[in-house]
Amino acid sequence: MQFSAKLLVVSSAFLALTACSSLSSLNPFSSKADAKNQPAVLTEVKATMAIKASWTVAIGTAGNYAFSPAAYAQNVYVAAADGTLARIEVATGRVVWRINAGSRLTAGVGVDATSVVVAGEKGQVLAFDLDGKLRWKAQSTNEILSAPAVGHGLVVVRSIDNKVSAYDLTTGERKWSVERPLPPLTLRLAPGIVLNEQQAIVALPGGRMSALALNNGGLRWEATVGEPKGATELERVADVSGAPVIFGGDICASSYQGRVACFDASTGALRWAKALSSEVGVSVDERFVFAADVAGAVNAYARNGGASAWRNDKLSYRRLSAPVSYDRAVAVGDFAGYVHFLSREDGSLIGRITTDGSQILAAPLVVDAKLIVQTKSGSVVALATE
Repeated sequence: MQFSAKLLVVSSAFLALTACSSLSSLNPFSSKADAKNQPAVLTEVKATMAIKASWTVAIGTAGNYAFSPAAYAQNVYVAAADGTLARIEVATGRVVWRINAGSRLTAGVGVDATSVVVAGEKGQVLAFDLDGKLRWKAQSTNEILSAPAVGHGLVVVRSIDNKVSAYDLTTGERKWSVERPLPPLTLRLAPGIVLNEQQAIVALPGGRMSALALNNGGLRWEATVGEPKGATELERVADVSGAPVIFGGDICASSYQGRVACFDASTGALRWAKALSSEVGVSVDERFVFAADVAGAVNAYARNGGASAWRNDKLSYRRLSAPVSYDRAVAVGDFAGYVHFLSREDGSLIGRITTDGSQILAAPLVVDAKLIVQTKSGSVVALATE
């Protein structure tokens, strides 16, 4: 069995170790290629979709973390490991403001109509207004690797000790905190959180996805995305990958050594599931659920029923980002900074563009007619069709 991601020991006996310098050596975002699975050599694409870079802004490197941009009202908010936080006008690439958050950062960004929120070293949660002025700081129980979820008057974060905490968006007061069971081994990934009107839906290690009531953190339902299997702890790693995606009444997610699956967002009842191993999560549009697996294949499934629509394996072992539906294509980034465009209808490659040569970790972000990507080396690039 191949294990493409490094593992992080997080049993209670080693919890202190996981919060310190050993983490950098257990980082699955490492640029080292798996010697047994060399990345596919790119061949020329007969492009039928013309893509151009509208603008590029240098924001700062990601270090050992994965930063995801967030958008609100024609602006994109981006962060970097050195503490840089910036607001960029989507239409023009103009940097509206750029500040230092006052701490090195480990995750970001979450945003809503009033606040932009990032995670700092040692579990700090930092909230700023949309003009970059600090609103409050709060302290979580441990390091935070995934972007804070912001909305409905709350900021919700998950720390690596598997505690989920909610803070009042106005004051920073902790409203509730719950602890979920933690397997002996987990991937050092950034499983995400999404909010709807009544619940925070949290991707978790061990293949679980929990829906917690926004008012008190009570468990509303829990679903199995990946079922741990095998004789060893390594074989039983089945962490949910990336952020779950809500579309209509569905919530879809994927797991490592597990499945891609969609559930009823209100009850957690399983709608369908297919075997898949992914480290990066899914995206959803009106017709399809898209997922990139650990072998570098991009898969499309019918949103209703889960039937396989197509599979493209021409990007094998290029350490793909989560794919995203964009225009008539599916866009996916890779370890060398390329963004590949696949036909939504049949998965054939229809376009490609390069950025700065470094890995695209987070899923590309669609804002109006632009596709925003952030690279490990710190370029924020807006792409558009010509």
